[in-house]
Order: sequence, then C-alpha cells, then structure tokens
Amino acid sequence: MSEPNTRSPAVAGEPDGDGGLESVALTPPTRVTRSRATLADVARLAGVSAKTVSRVFSGNAYVADQTRDRVMAAANRLRFRPNDLARSLRHGGVANTVGFVMGDITNQFYFQVAAGMERELAKHGITMILAATEDDPGSEERVVETLLNQRVRALVIVPIAADQSYLEGERQLGTPVICVDRPARNLVADAIVLRNRSGTADAVRALVTNGHRRIGFICSPGGLYTHEQRLAGYRDALREAGVTDSRRWERLKDVDGRPDEESARELMALPDPPTAIVAGNNHASAGVIRALGERRSEIAFIGFDDFELADALGISVIAYDTLEMGRRAALRLLERLDDPTGPPQHIEVDTHVIARGSGEIPPAS
Repeated sequence: MSEPNTRSPAVAGEPDGDGGLESVALTPPTRVTRSRATLADVARLAGVSAKTVSRVFSGNAYVADQTRDRVMAAANRLRFRPNDLARSLRHGGVANTVGFVMGDITNQFYFQVAAGMERELAKHGITMILAATEDDPGSEERVVETLLNQRVRALVIVPIAADQSYLEGERQLGTPVICVDRPARNLVADAIVLRNRSGTADAVRALVTNGHRRIGFICSPGGLYTHEQRLAGYRDALREAGVTDSRRWERLKDVDGRPDEESARELMALPDPPTAIVAGNNHASAGVIRALGERRSEIAFIGFDDFELADALGISVIAYDTLEMGRRAALRLLERLDDPTGPPQHIEVDTHVIARGSGEIPPAS
C-alpha cells in the first residue's frame, strides 16, 4: 500500500539529491494591516514635540517656518490626517456638519431636497449627514438623537412623529432646527413647506374648468400635515364650484399594502363615480394609474408631485422645484447660524400645474 502524500503543496525549486527538483512548501501571503499614523508619530519623525505638531495643524502663527515645513513633510510622509472633529469636541465645540433627517429613503423627493441643501451648504464649507426615519414615527426621536450625538451644528428634519417637543431643550442650547415639508408640532422652529393647499386647489379648478364636478381625492397616509392641507385645498375649490359635499369621493387611508390603488377601485365602483381624480402624492399617483388601467382615457387625473416618466405617460401633475426647496432650507439654516434670535419663519415654495393630457380629459357625456 502506498504511503499517503503528506508533503505540502510545492513549486519548482532547487534540484534535490536524485537530480530532480526539490519541493518548496508555499507560505500563504499574509495581509499587512497598518495602523493610521498618530500625532505622536509625526512628532517623532519631525523631531519636535507633540504640542508643536498640534500648533502647526491648528494654524498657530508662532511656529517657525522651518519647523512648520519639517512637520508637514513628516505628516505627508506618514499620510497623517488630523481629526478635526475630535479636536473640536475636546474643546466643547461642534462639528462643521449639519444633520438632515429624511423620511422614506427610497423616495426621490428627499434626495432632491438634500441635493439642493448640499449645493448651498458646500459654498460655506459645511457638510451634511443624512439619516432616515423610514417614515416611522416611532423611530424619529432615536434617529435625531443619534445625529445630535455627533454634535452637528444644526438639524434639518422632515417631521413624522406627532410631537417634536423633545427638541426644545436642544434648541434652547443653540442648535438651530429647520423643518422641511411639514412644520414641527409643539416646537418653535422654522419651516420650509410647499403651497400645498393652493396647489391642490389650482388642480381642482383646472378640472372644473373642463366640466368636472364629481372629482375624487386619494392619498395616504392620512393625518400628515401635507395631506391635510392638500385635502383642504381640494375642498376649497369644489366649494367655489358649488359642490359642498365631497366626502363620498374622498379616500385617505393609513394602512399597509396598496391602499391608494384600492381606493381608486372603490371610487370607480360607486353608483355615481367621479369623472376625475386628484392624487395627493406620488405614491397615490402610482396607485391610481394602476387602478385606472385601460380606463385612463375615460377618467381625468392630476397627481401632486412630478415623477419620472410622468411626461412620457402624459400625466398632468402639480409640480414644484425640489432643489429650490432644499436651497431655501439651507439658506434659512445659514441665517439661523449667523443669528439664532428672532421669530420662526414659515416659508412656502410655489407650485404649478403642468398640463400633459390626463387632466384635460372631459367628463363622459
């Protein structure tokens, strides 16, 4: 019986005593992990004290040019990066960052607002940290607390919880709080919102002009400031047209699943179904479009919020400049950093109706 092969994997090496090649065992390569250079490492290489290195990176004017050059050369060689955040916090300061607490991380609206904010803040050397509540009211305070622990200079938040009074103590300590899309509840804070009420009213007026009186309103979840305002605008315009009881055509649900699509089907199954529908947000628009299916040419439709492919699908919408909304929030934040005093401001961003065909369908005879 042959001996088992106990030799290590080998590669060709030096000849062995029998004229063949001696097998050389392979050693697996080891991964070398280098620790990041510290301030003390720079001091040793430059031949100066750690305090001198600290003075160089803090911009102290009382360091000789020759010493400064030697310290910077050592830092470059070691790829040393000073921890500005840690140094600031040691001295009781705050980071040169602001926090933005958004809602559903898959909603493009929030990223557009963030982009508008970031462009403006970058001009002033301020960076932004993003965090998401996933539109879960129960997670808002925890997410906000995580950002505040980073000692951000200011906080921008899309409120989703029913109460933001937990931020009052932080505001009194000097941290500006700016609310976007919805105002805070039980908290004195600036708010940057859309012209929700007038925007929806304009859409309903356009439908009335085309001959509609039975107009439905679909949106979820109910209870949010934005959706309440849009519902109020819908009712305002219908009252102007002489329609005083629209509740049978209103659907605001706050349930899991696809409530907006179900709501649209419910409306179309009524004995007196609406001849037109207004959707209160982009999710509701998607549900209405799915529900209408082949009947899209029969029922007029306008959605609040523009969305990708809406132009290609011929969907009329209530639109606005999302980047401008973010820019306005950033400008208000910068004003608060310069002057934290003064009453809160309620700033509204304009909306307008874009006619693309779906909202211009006349009622069936």
